[in-house]
Amino acid sequence: MAIICTTTSPAEKEQEPKQSFENDQTPPIVFNPSLLNLQSQIPNQFIWPDEEKPSIDIPVLDVPFIDLSSQDSTLEASRLIAEACTQHGFFLVVNHGVSESLISDAHRLMGSFFDMPLAGKQRAQRKLGESSGYAGSFTGRFSTKLPWKETLSFRFSNENNGSRTVQDYFSCTLGQEFEQFGNVYQEYCEAMSSLSLKIMELLGLSLGVNRDYFRGFFEENDSIMRLNHYPPCQTPDLTLGTGPHCDPSSLTILHQDHVNGLQVFVDNQWRSIPPNPKAFVVNIGDTFMALSNGIFKSCLHRAVVNRESARKSMAFFLCPKRDKVVKPPSEILDKTPRRYPDFTWPMFLEFTQKHYRADANTLDSFSNWVITNKNPI
Repeated sequence: MAIICTTTSPAEKEQEPKQSFENDQTPPIVFNPSLLNLQSQIPNQFIWPDEEKPSIDIPVLDVPFIDLSSQDSTLEASRLIAEACTQHGFFLVVNHGVSESLISDAHRLMGSFFDMPLAGKQRAQRKLGESSGYAGSFTGRFSTKLPWKETLSFRFSNENNGSRTVQDYFSCTLGQEFEQFGNVYQEYCEAMSSLSLKIMELLGLSLGVNRDYFRGFFEENDSIMRLNHYPPCQTPDLTLGTGPHCDPSSLTILHQDHVNGLQVFVDNQWRSIPPNPKAFVVNIGDTFMALSNGIFKSCLHRAVVNRESARKSMAFFLCPKRDKVVKPPSEILDKTPRRYPDFTWPMFLEFTQKHYRADANTLDSFSNWVITNKNPI
């Protein structure tokens, strides 16, 4: 079958973000760690305010391990998930059924990509306002509080069962020599989509909803896969790999390498979630928080860097199909007053791409924006 290459998909195409919150018109700095690390100090654009600088020797967050291998433990798993998601929205899944060799291949190819010279990575340069492509610290969008990281993001669609969106992305953007990348990440995204649907069944049970409700809602998901690379930094006490934020998507499934760096803000204190090669870190995003009418929490989290070791992670951001209306099921609305307006995922994505830098208040700010602008769904 012939592949028709386009620069963006309908799910990714957005207008350029407004720069009104960043009025500095000087050319953006280029994030090239191999050159930046030769300097004695990191550029001011990467230095965060004192109140947001990373913490040292923080405690570990106590998160439940959800074993997906036994049907006998479904009720216990849903209870543990409900407990975690009403507090902070984070839990780990083990015995998840995703092949260890697939995870290993995905990490290996991620390393190969980020080891490429900058010019090679920039062949996939992410355009302003789009959600796919290579980004070096988001330097084209912001000029202060820049994250010490580089990313490669691409779309995955589970619509029409057999869509090859990931394979097509790598072939069209980086060329046929990246065919192996496309094959591996297509398979990885399909595995993440299947895993997310299993988790959605447990989330439904945890909320007292039919276990098939959320699974059906996300069956034809239109999601985002992101590869993260946090290079070593000569002054890690001054910067952050990723600033404090809540994920605007519905569910995040993260696999970390062996380097610590993920931190979650719980009970007014930062706590870490150490790497576990056998487990995926799962957290609730803003969109699912709206679907649960605020019962399950989308929690503030960030990534820190260090002086000695690069850190890599892979994040699958589950998102609903574009035309799905985000609205809590009747079983929830019968018990609690409505907290958020109806919306679709493209509306929320547009808000975070064009109007707002994600933080702890993204969902509330978006809800006010929808109401104020009376945006039709």
